[in-house]
Amino acid sequence: MRPVLAGDVTAVARALLRVPQSVRPGLAHDIIAQAHAADRHRRRLGKCHAHWGDGTLMAAALAHPIAKEPNFGDPDYLHCHATIIDALRRHFAPSKERI
Repeated sequence: MRPVLAGDVTAVARALLRVPQSVRPGLAHDIIAQAHAADRHRRRLGKCHAHWGDGTLMAAALAHPIAKEPNFGDPDYLHCHATIIDALRRHFAPSKERI
């Protein structure tokens, strides 16, 4: 997966906003995995993955339906941000800390 920027997190949060709360952690994990797969594809073949893009988290997120961006006063949107941040924290944690 390519380096994660603020826009990547926002794109995933908008994708998470479209699904039920119970599904969000799994979808966040799936989007991270898709970004990794797309980045490996891009490096190996020199072109973007047909579905998940260029290896960025944003490109993988945009392969899913996304909601219009609400403001940070929306508690559900904040929860979506917390969900992807937690998924990224787990992903980047040393293996002995992963749950």
